Amino acid sequence: MPPSAALILIDIQHGLDDPRHGARSTPAFEARLKELLAAWRKAGRPVMHVQHMSLEPDSLLCPGLPGNDFKKEARPKEGEPVFQKRTSSAFIGTGLEVHLREQGIERLVLAGLTTDHCVSSTARMASDIGFKVTVVADATAAHERRATDGSVVPAEEVQRASLASLSGEFAEIRSTAELIEG
Repeated sequence: MPPSAALILIDIQHGLDDPRHGARSTPAFEARLKELLAAWRKAGRPVMHVQHMSLEPDSLLCPGLPGNDFKKEARPKEGEPVFQKRTSSAFIGTGLEVHLREQGIERLVLAGLTTDHCVSSTARMASDIGFKVTVVADATAAHERRATDGSVVPAEEVQRASLASLSGEFAEIRSTAELIEG
């Protein structure tokens, strides 16, 4: 695990499991997430949670709806901060950056949903404001997307392209095993 890095879990909420989102990549996402989180907690490293609080009344992530709740694999423990957001980046409208800077944290390890939306937005912004970022490839996932020509882009292709667009410029891409072992 990178020294003094914080694990940031992004939008690991029930609403993103809804079949209306289409097929999802990374079938072992929940298993890898559990491993990563357990290792992080065991090492006594900082863990922070980000929860999307949609303002859209028909959103599955609206506060008060079951879809807004954290999935069991990522429920915050007492003392783990939760930052609630209304945009794709975990830094907009939250106290996340201030908290990280106050804690002297310069390295972030990102896991969560979805790779092409909120994980990507958070990684890009974190990099732009000076954090060193790692995205965990097998502890993130994406859904299939409809292309502008009407065709469906399979979820695994969305995941692969999203990780590729982050790699090098905005983040280091690693697996759960690499992080736990290294």
